[in-house]
Amino acid sequence: MGYVLRVRFASFFVGVATASAAGLYVLHRDYKAAHETISHQVESVYETLDRRISALEKLKAAKAPAPALQHVEASE
Repeated sequence: MGYVLRVRFASFFVGVATASAAGLYVLHRDYKAAHETISHQVESVYETLDRRISALEKLKAAKAPAPALQHVEASE
């Protein structure tokens, strides 16, 4: 009787270990897919923000007179 119980426990724990390994593999794969998706979304937002900042800097540079000329006029 003890031998049968020992075999059942061993089989149970082998099954648990196998299921845990499979679960961890699936979880890791889902994590990598989610990380890649979020990374692409952040890159898209960063590129859009970078373009908007560049456009604002160009607009600011076009509206403001050259700083060197202001300094010369103020010192005279």
